[in-house]
Amino acid sequence: MTIVFKVSENVKNKMIKYYEKIRREKTPPYAIFQAQEADTIITLYESGKVMFQGISADIDASIWIDLEKKLNNRIIDIKTGKEKKLQNNHNNFREFDKYNTIGSDEVGTGDYFGPIVVTATYVAKDKQQLLNELKVGDSKKINDEAIKKIAPIIMQEIPYSTFILTNEDYNKNYSQDLNMNKIKAILHNKALLNLVNKDLDYDKIIVDQFTPATKYYEYLRDVKNKVITITFTPKAEDKCLSIACASIISRYIFLLEVAKISNLLNEDVPKGAGEKVDIFAKKLVDKYGIEILNKVAKVNFKNTEKIRNL
Repeated sequence: MTIVFKVSENVKNKMIKYYEKIRREKTPPYAIFQAQEADTIITLYESGKVMFQGISADIDASIWIDLEKKLNNRIIDIKTGKEKKLQNNHNNFREFDKYNTIGSDEVGTGDYFGPIVVTATYVAKDKQQLLNELKVGDSKKINDEAIKKIAPIIMQEIPYSTFILTNEDYNKNYSQDLNMNKIKAILHNKALLNLVNKDLDYDKIIVDQFTPATKYYEYLRDVKNKVITITFTPKAEDKCLSIACASIISRYIFLLEVAKISNLLNEDVPKGAGEKVDIFAKKLVDKYGIEILNKVAKVNFKNTEKIRNL
């Protein structure tokens, strides 16, 4: 029996820790690990896909599928590995339509090239009809060409605040004490604080949850001014218009910044962190030297080690 499905980042991290002591010595290509528990072989790939093979594959897989439902509100079909759409998604979205909201979202944290962009937006109830007509939604479900068309309209119609962390600054600041989630928390807080200080008539502040609330505030422990009245919710782009707008604006600005890097290098920079990115980065290193990565890439990503090996 073979079962394959994609896991969320938080479940992925728990999986890595859980199987740490029973990993096999040899790891298949593009896999983070391969482990064996009883008669089930578990392989977790860098893409986030996990494969369970063996007589009890369904039992082992169901543990993590249940965790996806509990932590991320995802319903995964164990037979097909596909995610089922929740029937109440629309109702959840309408729940936040009752309010004037401030919401924030980020883009670029999973991309080797390109900056991290965090945006907060304010959506009043009287702007909702316009945004619905523009078919505003999760930026990951909208192609880049559509993003380029609707983002400038949104930016003209609603208040927003954006912070860009270049990869050069990211590399200077990233450390064990200042990891990705802490960086995101600090940037979210800055963007939210900018809008809160504008004395907008908001009812709720919502953040697309990327870490537990207690951990989020722990990351901001040493920050003097912080926003604390936050509602954290997973998959918030589908539930809240202000977060959907923040997602689109962040994506739009990210695309503009990647275009700047492409113009600088005189080549089209690939997005993401897959094999195409490794090949492109290797060409850059051959042309400019390894130091170029400090300026245009997130050097703590595993891609850097692969490129050095190449």
